[in-house]
Amino acid sequence: MSNGETSRFVRLHVELVMEITDAGQLTHAALDRIDGDPSLPDDERRQSQETVKEDPAEALAHLIDPFDLVTAVPGAELAQASWSSEGLADYDPDAEWDAAEWDLADDSDGEG
Repeated sequence: MSNGETSRFVRLHVELVMEITDAGQLTHAALDRIDGDPSLPDDERRQSQETVKEDPAEALAHLIDPFDLVTAVPGAELAQASWSSEGLADYDPDAEWDAAEWDLADDSDGEG
């Protein structure tokens, strides 16, 4: 916006790497969340339960909600959110962090 206007919409990129320290506890918590969600149809509930049991990354995705991260931010409202999770087989927690390795500017929707 070249005329000095500021958009009221802001894209906030957040990238987290989480270490699964107790896959059983994580899976149990995700299953509890799925079981307690009254909006899930039975077939979707069963599918979610199976994917959570097979993959801790999926369990984590069921427990992390971007809405929960921003509800307390004054003067702002979440307009849209998406998130995903994946296992990182080649992650080295002792390596020095390099922002260039995480292409935060990469936008699959072409807006970025």
